[in-house]
Amino acid sequence: MEENKKIILKIDEISKSFPGVVALNKVSFEIYRGEVLAIVGENGAGKSTLIKILSGIYKQDNGKIIYKNEQLKINNPREAQELGISTIHQELNLLLNLTVGQNIFLNREPLLGGIFKLFKLINYKKIYSNSCIYLKMLGAEDIDVKTKVSNLNVAKRQIVEIAKALSIKSEVIIMDEPTSALSPKEIDKLFSVVKELKNKGVTFIFITHKLEEVFKIAERIVVLRDGKMIEKFYSKQVDIDKVINAMVGRDLSNLYPKTNIPTNNKVFEVKHLNAGKEVRNINFYLKKGEILGFTGLVGAGKSEIARTIFGVRKKTSGEIFVEGKKIEINTPINALKHGIGYVSENRKEEGLVLNMNVQDNICLVVLKSLAMSMFLKFKKMKEISDESVKKLDIKTWGLSQKVAFLSGGNQQKIAITKWLLANIKVLILDEPTRGIDVGAKAEVHSIISDIVKEGLGVILISAEMPEILGMCDRILIINNGEIKGELLQKEANQEKIFSIITQ
Repeated sequence: MEENKKIILKIDEISKSFPGVVALNKVSFEIYRGEVLAIVGENGAGKSTLIKILSGIYKQDNGKIIYKNEQLKINNPREAQELGISTIHQELNLLLNLTVGQNIFLNREPLLGGIFKLFKLINYKKIYSNSCIYLKMLGAEDIDVKTKVSNLNVAKRQIVEIAKALSIKSEVIIMDEPTSALSPKEIDKLFSVVKELKNKGVTFIFITHKLEEVFKIAERIVVLRDGKMIEKFYSKQVDIDKVINAMVGRDLSNLYPKTNIPTNNKVFEVKHLNAGKEVRNINFYLKKGEILGFTGLVGAGKSEIARTIFGVRKKTSGEIFVEGKKIEINTPINALKHGIGYVSENRKEEGLVLNMNVQDNICLVVLKSLAMSMFLKFKKMKEISDESVKKLDIKTWGLSQKVAFLSGGNQQKIAITKWLLANIKVLILDEPTRGIDVGAKAEVHSIISDIVKEGLGVILISAEMPEILGMCDRILIINNGEIKGELLQKEANQEKIFSIITQ
């Protein structure tokens, strides 16, 4: 590192174990003042455990945290903040019913002076005026400090979290998957804020599964695998393939294993579909063995189209055809009866029952066929589940394990496999690789490729351009609830897609 850069934080032989699991094993690396350091690794690599130790949520079993040349013992998140270490978690830690200003100064509210101090009355004028100062530092003067956070989109909530960190005088800001729900434009804005603060001496630890972003924002990369520190790289001295190989310990050159399956048989068609402002005059078809991509900016209407097709949203007009036969879909049960499956972008709330075990989740969609009078065919359920676990290589210690305790990638495999048991003809996958690591992404892509080989039609909804370009035969570009254009895979590139979006 350059001589003028000083170490602000040092992780020295940090170890942490849980019953039966070594989460971190003698992890050591340094972080310099005024840099962006990316920490990458597969799910289960130890990233979350390390963040929680630095945040004061967990205590390490062994090792030292040295901050500004002093060894620390961080007992709780408040102590971490008081020391100048703030964490912005993936699930943002804001109170939606409070205003922007109230969130920025939560639990640190300035009080009115004079006689009013006796009654501990909050100085709201000072809260809002100071909040404006911090938001101005971030170039976010358009955020109303008196509006409730519930009225803000995800990108603006991220900015509020950063403003909160600045108000605490944070010198180290840890960002966990900060771009998972942001559009490209919002990501650019966030990165410009990070770069500006970095130039003022603020240090960032950046956790993400999106490796393309790592090379845009981070000077250095630390790779964790199986609880160990595997490699440290300078971003300018490596490429993405070398980082991936370090993360997974194997070659993942075939991240997008798409096989072209020539077919002219339409399995699904939509004509003049409407459902409010988010779904307007949608027309498209899907062939057997084809992967049809839906892409566009966040909020473009991609998911709304899928949810209307599946019967979650009520259509106001339009026609839907399966294998040339017109059908009516009013509920998800109707959709399933006609051979349509849907994996929601929100697998934890809509795709799985987290408190149920692996077997029950796998069999959820076909439960009716596994019932005999008042009883379930538990032997058959076990056989089906065992076969699915082996076929999709779902990593679990047993069928009785609760799905909540599986990694994101294994949860997603279960969310997909339950539909494959239902003899469907069309599978809609909404952001199927969001929030999972690169190794799990490769596995999900391989599953999708195998699905279409069996003749299913797949609608793949994704805001990730490499995924859309790598996996889809045709690509529909969605904006403001409308299809703005269509590209074949061989003619598509990121520039063409964004050109259609912005026209």
